Amino acid sequence: MLIHPWDAPRADAEWQQWLAGHDFGQLAVNGLPGEAPHVQPLHFAYDAGRGEIVTHLARPNPLWPALEACPDVLLSVVDDYVFVPGPWQAAPGVPPEHGTPTSFYTAVQLRCRAHVVDDPAEKAALLNRQVDHFQPRGGSARAAAGEAPYGGMLAGIRGLRLEVTDARAKFKYASHKPAVVRDRIAAGLAARGGPGDARARDHLLHRQET
Repeated sequence: MLIHPWDAPRADAEWQQWLAGHDFGQLAVNGLPGEAPHVQPLHFAYDAGRGEIVTHLARPNPLWPALEACPDVLLSVVDDYVFVPGPWQAAPGVPPEHGTPTSFYTAVQLRCRAHVVDDPAEKAALLNRQVDHFQPRGGSARAAAGEAPYGGMLAGIRGLRLEVTDARAKFKYASHKPAVVRDRIAAGLAARGGPGDARARDHLLHRQET
């Protein structure tokens, strides 16, 4: 992923705060010789304090042999994306039709070392961590090895702890453009009001202030 200096996060806290509100991504695993890479969509819980991600997948998932052969993986999360029409991007004094269309988006890529969790008690603890993240108000029984209602289901999954070894983030929101262009784009996003436009506009204005 190309990251121009103007698209880089101002500090680690910027991408960490963004990731705290985004818990669905794609896990990329190198394929075995002769295979294409595996790309698995999944929910996950990111723990910035521990520097790790927890998730789980079904035991029959075909990526396990490849992951065990090469546990170095990449978790990719992309959101707050919009298409920006060319006329909005035209530089001052340039005809609107000469502006260059582009995309705005936020992307975080986490390189991780994967640790497979197969012990039933450890899997139950991992699942409870995930549920605590997604259901902080509770409402579901706790998972416990050998106990109903979920103990008998633990054999059908494998847990994953992803130890984060490197992070790359990109906030592509015209930070290098002149203020008059950024203001025009912000006005266009507000007027269009399509999916993602409000969040993209927030990023554009916030990064303009900082």
